[in-house]
Amino acid sequence: MSDIKSAFENGKAFIPFVTAGDPNLETTEKLLIAMSENGADIIEIGIPFSDPIAEGVVIQEADLRALASGTTTDKIFDMVKRIRPQIKCVLAVMTYMNPIFVYGTDKFMAKCKECGISAVIVPDTPFEEKSELKPHCDKYGIDMVSLIAPTSHDRIKTIAKEAQGFLYCVSSMGVTGVRSEITTDVGEMVRLVKSVSDIPCAIGFGISTPEQAKKMSESADGVIVGSAIVKIIAKYGTECVQPVCDYVKQMKEAIM
Repeated sequence: MSDIKSAFENGKAFIPFVTAGDPNLETTEKLLIAMSENGADIIEIGIPFSDPIAEGVVIQEADLRALASGTTTDKIFDMVKRIRPQIKCVLAVMTYMNPIFVYGTDKFMAKCKECGISAVIVPDTPFEEKSELKPHCDKYGIDMVSLIAPTSHDRIKTIAKEAQGFLYCVSSMGVTGVRSEITTDVGEMVRLVKSVSDIPCAIGFGISTPEQAKKMSESADGVIVGSAIVKIIAKYGTECVQPVCDYVKQMKEAIM
């Protein structure tokens, strides 16, 4: 449907995440453009929400900072639409059902299309309830990215058969956050997916170092990093663009 798969055509994809509006939208704008120039293949733009149930403390705090700075969904869409011509990579939005429902599901997907956003990732929408979103995604050509976890077991093949864009493989139990070690057999998860579909698989949750990224990329088609980047943003604030770009470049080189 969308251009998501093109991001995986030239080797392993690096997929950074940022919370829009943290520390402010002006900084997010600079980050999106700069990350696209420094190795990002897909950028996940997080829409801040007061109750992000899949997120650990790092991203929870980023959401609160973003909301406190006056960030709204409309302001995010306006910013993305304005700078989209300057961004070289694919864009996806990560959010929750509540912000989408409150905004209006059909209106939300229409805005994604208008702004050049190719996919939505909604962690609190289980596979069995995707009919709440998928018809609206299909209407506007937006991929609804599915997630699988170490506990998905027999459901992995079922989810993979109907997955769009790429499959988000959750590497660890629990919420997002930096982990010193990832013990899940990611290779087995990916093997189950590939037995029924050729959809790209990207690993997320817990990856923070080039060594971890390299190891995960040996099994998967891409690597997703969120909390480690958000921690850099929290440390440097409005001066975070160069440190984040240095990190993105380092991570991309690790998986090439």
